[in-house]
Amino acid sequence: MLLITCPWCGPRDESEFSYGGEADIVRPPEPEAIDDAAWADYVFMRTNTRGLHREQWVHAHGCRRWFKAERDTVTYDIRATWPMNEEAP
Repeated sequence: MLLITCPWCGPRDESEFSYGGEADIVRPPEPEAIDDAAWADYVFMRTNTRGLHREQWVHAHGCRRWFKAERDTVTYDIRATWPMNEEAP
């Protein structure tokens, strides 16, 4: 099991968290102005990074807050966690 550090609650077992996908996906500024292909790209296409990857997680069985994490997809080592509205440490 992974030990994930919630920025508010501290280190907890991974079973308390839910993965929210890749972090830093930017919504198109004018969604009604883009075509279907561009919209599908925004909704479905994600990087499949080998190595360090920025993700979003929610402490579902704790404080229920969302936060970002930097995780190595090869070793599963979580290098850092921080609140959604802050810059990476």
